[in-house]
Amino acid sequence: MRISRSRSVLLAGAVAVTLSATALPAAFAAPSATAVISEVYGGGGNSGATLTRDFVELANAGSTAYDLSGFSVQYLPGTPSAGSVWQVSALTGSVASGGRYLVAQAAGTGGTVALPAPDATGTVAMSAASGTVALVSGTTALTCKTAADCAADTRIVDLVGYGSAVVREGAGPATGASATASVARAASLADTDDNGADLSAAAPTPVNAAGQTSGGGTGPGDPGNPTEPGTVRVHDIQGSTRVSPLDGKAVTGVPGIVTAVRTTGSRGFWIQDTAPDADARTGEGVFVYTGSAAPAVAVGDSVLVSGKVDEYYPSATTQSITEITAPRTTVVSSGNALPAPVVLDAAALPAAYVPSAGGGSIDALPLEPSAYALDLYESLEGTRVQISDTRVTGATTAYDEIWVTVDPEQNPTRRGGTLYSSYTDQNTGRIKVMSLDTTRPFPVGNVGDVLSGATTGVIDYASFGGYNLQATELGTLTDHHLQREVTRPQKGSELAVATYNVENLDALDDQTKFDTLAEGVAVNLSSPDIVSLEEIQDDNGAVSDGTVGSEATLKRFTDAIVAAGGPQYDWRYVAPQDGRDGGEPGGNIRNVFLFNPDRVSFVDRPGGDATTAVAAVPTKKGVTLSVSPGRIDPASGAWADSRKPLVGEFRFHGKPVFVIGNHFTSKGGDQPLHGRYQEPSRSSETKRVQQAAEVNTFVKSLLAADKSARVVALGDLNDFAFSPTMSALTAGKALKPLITTLPADEQYSYVYEGNSQTLDHILTSPGIQRFDYDVVHINAEFADQASDHDPQIVRIKVDGRP
Repeated sequence: MRISRSRSVLLAGAVAVTLSATALPAAFAAPSATAVISEVYGGGGNSGATLTRDFVELANAGSTAYDLSGFSVQYLPGTPSAGSVWQVSALTGSVASGGRYLVAQAAGTGGTVALPAPDATGTVAMSAASGTVALVSGTTALTCKTAADCAADTRIVDLVGYGSAVVREGAGPATGASATASVARAASLADTDDNGADLSAAAPTPVNAAGQTSGGGTGPGDPGNPTEPGTVRVHDIQGSTRVSPLDGKAVTGVPGIVTAVRTTGSRGFWIQDTAPDADARTGEGVFVYTGSAAPAVAVGDSVLVSGKVDEYYPSATTQSITEITAPRTTVVSSGNALPAPVVLDAAALPAAYVPSAGGGSIDALPLEPSAYALDLYESLEGTRVQISDTRVTGATTAYDEIWVTVDPEQNPTRRGGTLYSSYTDQNTGRIKVMSLDTTRPFPVGNVGDVLSGATTGVIDYASFGGYNLQATELGTLTDHHLQREVTRPQKGSELAVATYNVENLDALDDQTKFDTLAEGVAVNLSSPDIVSLEEIQDDNGAVSDGTVGSEATLKRFTDAIVAAGGPQYDWRYVAPQDGRDGGEPGGNIRNVFLFNPDRVSFVDRPGGDATTAVAAVPTKKGVTLSVSPGRIDPASGAWADSRKPLVGEFRFHGKPVFVIGNHFTSKGGDQPLHGRYQEPSRSSETKRVQQAAEVNTFVKSLLAADKSARVVALGDLNDFAFSPTMSALTAGKALKPLITTLPADEQYSYVYEGNSQTLDHILTSPGIQRFDYDVVHINAEFADQASDHDPQIVRIKVDGRP
């Protein structure tokens, strides 16, 4: 089993280990291009052990043999004393490309199983629990006894510290070694520059250069390239749960037809058994991961694959992909017919999305493909499927991905999307489509378009989006000509207030971005009187040099609005302290008010700054602000490393209106809807609930001073109308969420993984009794977008009555 932050990490370091730049100096900051230490076991011959000897196993992920002449494996106790010395075991011969090399060490009195014939033999009695092993160019004993000193010795090719070893790569040593467990690198030889992350404990599996294992079998170094099928079939590998019963085991001669080949990114190919079993839970397709090597097979080849079964986790919270790694492939014949694809449509989908494990892992739960959509997709992992005439629910991304639904009647929006309406009612028909055909341009579609005809491919899984269809044959995109909305202009008696997340806008951005966003304000929003902006950065964006002002950014933006036919807006904001408001490092993100001085006036009250809290001030004529613009309790822990709300006092037709611009903490860090933990943890929600409570308390302070105070709270709240965040924000009926006043199929402003959902909101106090509210869809549903958020607007009758 292996977990990786991204497959690109595996490809960039597909060879081996990197000594951590944190633990060791930069001399060992790049991974070895070839030979690495793949397994270390010091428990041989101990009480309770099966194997009679300790061993060190080397591996070579390079494309040519690695010569070990004059090299050595050296051992140092985990906590070296003044008298500790490195013990040397000399090596000869070489490690074949993709092969293993076994160094036997001292034997004990316990154990009953011998190692396979070693390729080199030493006499070191290694500790079962803690130690350091180094692969060294040379046979002279090392002298270093700290990680830093060892890094200065350029003879060290690779190094593994285990247990409590002082000398190790990265933040921590590999853990879990014992009399019955070795520490071993994943079959991919993946490297994250950290022994603790790169190697994990498991039963020892020594393999020598001949590919032999203990007991006379063959390992991943050389499975023998059989010409007849072995006893293991694909459905035996996939099993009836999400994790293969053969995880970590070597398999030989697994038969199948090559159904698809991936030549970029995570390279490899899919095979499918043409003789399926009768169990719907056990999949018949599997991915064969070739790492950096291009697959040497073609679609239609009948093959026998030998290698090691591995569960690859794209991240710690995702489900896994069952794979055969370090493969050896025999092509038996070519040009064979492919297995018929499984048809995925509304009739095939279960009503429920995923089983519950009370927040725990669903890995071990028996699959129920007739009951849960994610179980169905898991049972089809690696299998050929076909979808037809599917509606686009998430526009084409910059990564050539498009979201469709195979259940067009499931929670449709007015404009063709699929509405995300609760935590418990997931949309089972959504699936991401990608293409394995790199010779043709990927279709560019918007929400509501249709991927017409048949799209055929294999089911895969990824950290972003979960189950996806890797298409070998892609349908034709039918354009349904989705139009960007234009809201009506406000009347003379209406105050128009809008919110717009402009996605990290700064003065270094291209003029095209400014112009497109400006058109959204001037044309699509019909020039609101007040615009609360989220994600305005300082003038040099991600450059971290102490700059906190946004004058140049706002000048370019407001000039672009004028050029688009809008008014000359003025602006107000409170500059943050450098590096204290989260967002893109160096960007100093903040909320900003734009306002049209010909229609509305801003009440300036001095004293507002990054650390001063705004307060409600009761007067005989109602409530005012202590400072304007100001920030809500910026010292509160709720706003640590996060955007602080901006509060301003405006006057329209002589009447005060208080506007609170918000940008709550993002959902980063939450477990995915499709992940291995169900129900998923929403860890970021705690912070947003705290932030919502702060805003609610401030609004109540305004209403306590004047129950008829007109308050508009708006912005990117990064949460849903049905969330605890919204409950905290509206507590005591201090604010009313306007999104719920729209028809259900229009309650969205953002599209994520094919779900149309609401992260942006406008809320009003009881003193605002007549309003006209609109979400203006100009971005989220389109492949070509200036921001990933749609703006919203409310037109208020300040003097109106119900």
